[in-house]
Amino acid sequence: MGRTSLRLAMWNASLALAVMCTVLCRVEGLPHPPATSSAPMVEAPYDNKFDNVDLDEILNQERLLNNYIKCLEGTGPCTPDGRMLKEILPDAIMTECTKCTEKQRLGAEKVTNHLIDNRPMDWERLEKIYDPEGTYRIKYQKMKATVTEQA
Repeated sequence: MGRTSLRLAMWNASLALAVMCTVLCRVEGLPHPPATSSAPMVEAPYDNKFDNVDLDEILNQERLLNNYIKCLEGTGPCTPDGRMLKEILPDAIMTECTKCTEKQRLGAEKVTNHLIDNRPMDWERLEKIYDPEGTYRIKYQKMKATVTEQA
C-alpha cells in the first residue's frame, strides 16, 4: 500500500471512528441554537471521498487502529486526519450523524461493533469520553441478545 493509499485508509478509519459514536449514541435534551433566518438550514454532508476504503483491513492493523484510539483519547499525537476526526466527532454525536453518508453510517457501526466485541478495554475508554451513559453499548448488547435468542 503506497503512502497516499495508507493516508486515505487512515482518514477513513478516522472518520469511521468519529461516526461510530455518532450513529447510535443519542445525545438527548440538548437544545439546538436558534435559526438565524426563516430559511431552513441545509447542512453539508461530510466528505465522502474515503467511503470506499476497506475498513476490515484497517481494523486488522493494530498499530494503525491504536494510533487513532490514542489520538481520540488525547493520550497520543494526532495525524492531521486524526485532528480532523476529533473536530468532527462532537458534531457527529450532536447531530446523530445526520451529515453522514450511508456508507459512513454502516462503517461507524462496523467499527463500533468491532471495538465492543474485540477490543473492550479500548471501547470502555472511548465510551467514557464520547458516550459516558453507555447508550450505544446497551443498545448493541440488547440487539445482539435478541439475535442470539432468535437463532
